[in-house]
Amino acid sequence: MKQSPNKLYVTLLYVMLALVTFVAFEQVRRNDFIDLDDIIYVTENPQVKAAITLESVELAFTTIHPSGNWHPLTLLSHMLDCQLFGLNPTWHHVTSLLFHMANTLLLFGILKRMTAAIWRSAFVAALFALHPLHVESVAWVAERKDVLSGFLWMLTMIAYVRYTQRQTVGRYLPVFLFLCLGLMAKPMLVTLPFVLLLLDYWPLRRFQPAPQEHREDSSYCEGPAHPCPGTSAGRLLTEKIPLFMLVLASVIVTFIAQQSQGNVVHMEMLPAHLRIANALVSYVKYIIKMFYPNNLAVFYPHLGNRLPIWQPTISLLALLGVSAFLLYMVRHRRYPAVGWLWFLGTLVPVIGLVQVGSQAIADRYTYLPSIGFFIVIVWGATELFGKWRFPKIAVGVLAAFVLGVLLSCTRTQVGYWKNSFTLYEHALQVTENNYNMHDNLGTAFRLRGNLEEAINHYRRALQITDNSAKVHNNLGVALSVQGNLDEAINHFRRAIQLKKNHSDARCNLAKVLHQQDRLDEAIGHYRQVLKIDPDHTGLRRYLGDALRAQGKLDEAISHYQQALLIKSDDPTTHHRLGDVFQSQGKLDESITHYTKAVQLNPNSAVTYYYLARALDSKDRTQEAITHFREALRIKPDWEKPMNSLAWILATHSQDRFRNSAEAIQLAQRACELTDYQDPGLVDTLAAAYAAAGRFDDAVATAEMAVQLTASGDNKQRHQDIQNRLQLYKAHQPYRR
Repeated sequence: MKQSPNKLYVTLLYVMLALVTFVAFEQVRRNDFIDLDDIIYVTENPQVKAAITLESVELAFTTIHPSGNWHPLTLLSHMLDCQLFGLNPTWHHVTSLLFHMANTLLLFGILKRMTAAIWRSAFVAALFALHPLHVESVAWVAERKDVLSGFLWMLTMIAYVRYTQRQTVGRYLPVFLFLCLGLMAKPMLVTLPFVLLLLDYWPLRRFQPAPQEHREDSSYCEGPAHPCPGTSAGRLLTEKIPLFMLVLASVIVTFIAQQSQGNVVHMEMLPAHLRIANALVSYVKYIIKMFYPNNLAVFYPHLGNRLPIWQPTISLLALLGVSAFLLYMVRHRRYPAVGWLWFLGTLVPVIGLVQVGSQAIADRYTYLPSIGFFIVIVWGATELFGKWRFPKIAVGVLAAFVLGVLLSCTRTQVGYWKNSFTLYEHALQVTENNYNMHDNLGTAFRLRGNLEEAINHYRRALQITDNSAKVHNNLGVALSVQGNLDEAINHFRRAIQLKKNHSDARCNLAKVLHQQDRLDEAIGHYRQVLKIDPDHTGLRRYLGDALRAQGKLDEAISHYQQALLIKSDDPTTHHRLGDVFQSQGKLDESITHYTKAVQLNPNSAVTYYYLARALDSKDRTQEAITHFREALRIKPDWEKPMNSLAWILATHSQDRFRNSAEAIQLAQRACELTDYQDPGLVDTLAAAYAAAGRFDDAVATAEMAVQLTASGDNKQRHQDIQNRLQLYKAHQPYRR
């Protein structure tokens, strides 16, 4: 059966929308992960990188993400990407793009079904697909929650439109379910029930119908999607009570989650009048960026009390004026008020009245609110052009031109997201006094080993504001890596002064004090961090190290074991426990933890070395030899395992373990690496020569070792080497 012309060009519109969306964003396939948040969401998130299991799914639903969000569905989507594609950024980006394409097509379908206005619906969907403000939501892997929650927003609207056709419990349940899932992807969907009320007003017209002469587009509510039953406002509110209860629960959970991570800015730091002023200006900035998407950045710094008073004043007057005009138009046209209230209302959770983070505005916040604004523009422009009787071809050319410009701008903006450096440097070019981007660029340089550039950007950030605990902590980290410990301590202390519960800064301070052997101070700070954050990753291990350095081995063991309760798969902690148990002579426990450590990190030459030593002490010689060889495979020029293996091969009492030729080769290489200045290595070489029957070489080499130990404090070693020298002079090898 042939399609009707109407169905045919609707199908072509779907295809064209998918195609132009792909063309606008296809560059994301070549973009890297971004250091900003992609690290905590994906690349360094062990929960996400692990395989999807019942345990990992349970964790996703029962833990709060470090970003301060409870969004288990978003985490599960990242988990699935990692399981399917590993850490290949291409496919993570493609997944987000596919969600954005799906959202575009669903938006077109929803608007077309509710209004029967095919071309207007298609143009709104095209603006949604191509607007540069949406690049951040699509090109930033960490913002998967935007496109995923947008997808569930669209499914909720579809289910709701279907429910309005026949109002049954069976049709209401999908509305509730999709909203629930959407809130578990991103809590910004708390405004969706209010948007559904707006849709009841227009285009679904479920309120008591207005007089016929005041209806615009009256034919649009006669289709099968909208039977237009007259319904009271009270009943429409009542039917949404379950949705509002769901929203209320999400608001409570989100606020608790954000507070638990210290993300909510307190009133004393940012008073209410400054929040309101920024919110008013932000609305106007978003509108300007809708029309003129220029100088877009990943971060716009909050001006606080530096915001000129004229800006919120003019913004308030402008918003009141537009609102009054559009509400006045309700007598004749409903869509302007609906679109405008959609735009204003859906931005409320992120407009800054409850300040989370230090940004003034964010492009990603417009992802769903922009739809309402686009409806006002497109429906209004269509009416305007209709009154002026523009030729359809002229309107079509203008529309194509607008979309072409947006597509070009979007492709350019996607290019700035290629990697962390291009993104941060662009943000610094298009914004002023952006200390946050200097901080992030500094961290990008630090993570790649360029400490000078990192420190330079951290200092530039502090020139803009000295009140950022985060920047002081980051600068302290860079300085400590550089070896400038005293200055690092000053910056860690400043970070703690600015934010008393800054557990990372206090832990970093303790680690630097530990490096300076100021153990009592270090332990004191470690213990304070435990009070702030008892589950701080690595903290108990660091405290165990400090206690071990003080000789408090039992307490050190206790903290190492508690660290493993927090993170059982930490090879470093298992290694530390192996060290402590070995020093206590508890070789079986030591071997157990070293073995676990190499299972978790099979590329650790150090752990193989210490495991081999413990095995050797237990007379498990063959296993010790195997692990010494493994350490050398990983780190071929490490003299310690060379020496230990050479000593076994030269001096073992059992013939089957001795190999004098290999012992000489290993011992000679170890001595060459240390310029024959280590008496222990020289002593091993002498024993290897004796094992091979080369007693003259053994004597000469042992005499060298005696000279190296003559002026040292280790009298026992000096005497042992002299005793072996006498054996070599008597043409006898040494056997341990």
